[in-house]
Amino acid sequence: MAERKPRKDAVRNRAALLAAADDLFARCANPEDVTMADVAAAAGVGKASLFRAFGDRTSLIRELYEARLAPIERAVTEGPAPLGPAAPAPVRVPALLDALLTFKLDNRHLALALEATGSDSPYRTDHYDRWHRLLREVLEQVPGVDDGDFTAHALLAAVRADLVEYLAGDRGLDGGELRARLTAFTARVLGAAGADSASAKAPVGRA
Repeated sequence: MAERKPRKDAVRNRAALLAAADDLFARCANPEDVTMADVAAAAGVGKASLFRAFGDRTSLIRELYEARLAPIERAVTEGPAPLGPAAPAPVRVPALLDALLTFKLDNRHLALALEATGSDSPYRTDHYDRWHRLLREVLEQVPGVDDGDFTAHALLAAVRADLVEYLAGDRGLDGGELRARLTAFTARVLGAAGADSASAKAPVGRA
């Protein structure tokens, strides 16, 4: 039996709900203030239609986040350097982190809302696992990085949405400065790894 296509009104409602949620998260003072009732009202759709389309608030946030992030993920999986898979690992690592930081600066409240949907930790979410796995695999190609798993966690901590919100919102740092600081920090991490590798390979001088 052929799978039934969604009705045209259901497709329209879904698009309207995503657009309304996108606008509400962009304009809110606190992402926790955005409720399902708010989204339904802004979209001009009944709450029942909202729950049929997404199930719950977490699913709505995840789908909206994934839709906003999709262009970056396409660039990562099939695009050119510096984000794409053909880029040298020492070049790709800072490019991946810069792309994530820029995305979170542009979507601060949505990113905060998504990180808050983890069961008891923002690290137990699909999107975090996906980016950690990617960064770990790239880091393992960088000379001198002996623990790609931990290094990936440590670098991703620098682009957590709550830290970005604190630095950009509470501390008032602009996006350009944050990106420059992250680039410098990443270079130090990778440079230290390379230096340790070179030191370990250097011949021991005679006494």
